[in-house]
Amino acid sequence: MIGIISDSTCDIPEDLVQQYGITIIPHYIIWGNQQYRDRVDMQPLDFYKRIVTDPAYPSSSQASIADFKKVYEEVAAKGATEIIALTVSSAMSGAFQMASEAAKLVSVPVSVVDGKSPTMSLGWQVLTAARARDAGMKVNQILPMLEDLKKKLVQYVAMESLEYLQKSGRIGNAVKWVGSVLKIRPLVSINHLSGLVEPASLSRTHKGVIDLMYRKFFEHFKGKEKLHVAVMHGNIPEEAEKLAERIRQEFNPVELIVNITGPVLGISTGPSAMALCGYAED
Repeated sequence: MIGIISDSTCDIPEDLVQQYGITIIPHYIIWGNQQYRDRVDMQPLDFYKRIVTDPAYPSSSQASIADFKKVYEEVAAKGATEIIALTVSSAMSGAFQMASEAAKLVSVPVSVVDGKSPTMSLGWQVLTAARARDAGMKVNQILPMLEDLKKKLVQYVAMESLEYLQKSGRIGNAVKWVGSVLKIRPLVSINHLSGLVEPASLSRTHKGVIDLMYRKFFEHFKGKEKLHVAVMHGNIPEEAEKLAERIRQEFNPVELIVNITGPVLGISTGPSAMALCGYAED
C-alpha cells in the first residue's frame, strides 16, 4: 500500500482527506507566546476573526523533521509499504527540506515531492497521487504524473492589500510593488516551476481585482475541457460561492471545490483574499 501524506497548506476539504485516506501534517502558527497547529488547534474561522482585531501579527513555522518522521512511522505502522509525501513550495517554506531529512531516518521508502505551490495547487497534486494509487498505479508511475501536472497548474491570488504578503516575508517577485502601492489590491500568480509568487496585475477595487483574476485564470484554458477548479477564500464564503456558481454556468468543470484558506497561508494573503487554482486534463 502507498501512503499519501501532505502538509496543512494543501487546503484539501476534510471530506476528501477522509475519502482518500490522506494524512495531513500540520504546520505551526506562532501568535504572541502561543504556538498552534494549523487547522488543529487553530481553525480558519477563528484565525480570520482574530487577525483583524489582534494588534500582534502571527508568524508561521514548518513542521519539524521529528513531526514528519513520526507521521511516516505511523503511516507505515498502518500498513504502508511506500510513502509519497508532497509539500508546499520549497521557495516558500522549509517543509520540503524537513520532509526530505525525515525520510532518511525511517525504514519505509519515502518519495518527497516539492509541490512548487501552496493551497489547492498543492492539493490537486495530492488528490492526483491518491486517485492514481487507488487506480492501482505504482510510485514510479505516479511521480512522473505529478511532474506533468505541475506544468498544467494555474493559480492566481487576489488580495485586499500587499500588507500581509509583505509582513509574512513570502512576497517573492511581487516585492517590486512595495513602497507606493500597499493600498492597491494586488493580483499575484504562482510560478509552478520556481515555486515563487509572481506579480500579475493591480486594481483599485475589490471587484476589479476579482474580475482580473477570473479573466486571467480562464485565459489559460481557452479551448480546454475537463477543468478541475478550486475557489479558495479568506473567510468570504458567500462571495466564493457566487464565483463558483459563475464558473459552473460558464465553464461546467468536471470538478469544482470551494474551501476556506487555512491559517498558515492566511498569514500571507490576509482576510477577504480569494484564489483560483486549477488545471485541465489532456
